[in-house]
Amino acid sequence: MRYRLVFIAGLAVGYVLGTRAGRERYEQLRKSARQVAQNPAVRNTVESAAQQGRQFAGRAYHAVSERVGDRMPDSVARRVRSLRERGAGGTDDWGTSNT
Repeated sequence: MRYRLVFIAGLAVGYVLGTRAGRERYEQLRKSARQVAQNPAVRNTVESAAQQGRQFAGRAYHAVSERVGDRMPDSVARRVRSLRERGAGGTDDWGTSNT
């Protein structure tokens, strides 16, 4: 899904940069993109996808932890703990919640 979004964004940027329609077309595309981004259905879908990603990452973390166990060096274990503690603030760098 992420690769599709990046591809579509690349197409949009290429179109905007390559178009001869000028500033009007650019402003029209920008307005359309803003409307899509502010659409509640799109925002809900993005939030639910982020939530599912966090759940999947948590399950993967526990599965790997069980298999790796004590074989992980202490320096790596400390770094992972510090990252998890830092992320316990409720939001991530993208402004989404951890609920």
